[in-house]
Amino acid sequence: MIKTVKSPTGVNGKSGGSSAIESVADILERELQHVIEDWLARVDQEADLACISLNYDDRTGHLPHLLHDVIARLRLNAGTKAPISAAAAIHGDLRHKQGYSVAMVVEESRLLQVTIFWTLHKNVKHLEFSLLLPDVVTIADEVDAQLKQQMLRFMARDAGDPTRK
Repeated sequence: MIKTVKSPTGVNGKSGGSSAIESVADILERELQHVIEDWLARVDQEADLACISLNYDDRTGHLPHLLHDVIARLRLNAGTKAPISAAAAIHGDLRHKQGYSVAMVVEESRLLQVTIFWTLHKNVKHLEFSLLLPDVVTIADEVDAQLKQQMLRFMARDAGDPTRK
């Protein structure tokens, strides 16, 4: 939901001006492609991750699904139990097949949180501040819950693959 808020002072202290205030979920939905591009740029700078050669779709194909799960979680009513992310489990399987290590999957997840928070920072003038901190907690909790699902699937695959150390 976007609200328009009238500002008592505009640019350089002059009166007037209004600004659209958006929820964190709305900002992430609007900035989805930028989040993916920024995340990929961060991943490309990490030698440990870039050493696995993947095309754009193989590297980022999971992100829209994971980000939509984050957005859906942000839109849940307070106290509602969050569903387990099926996309995260599938991503754990995929990264295992692609030759990732546990540390690499954890690093990707960390970079996703950094990218999401940086996106919110870039959109700070549009944020509804009264909900920001609870939403940041929700984002961190959801991304960590997704990481848990990824790791459960990843380790299950490891347990079934005696050649993998």
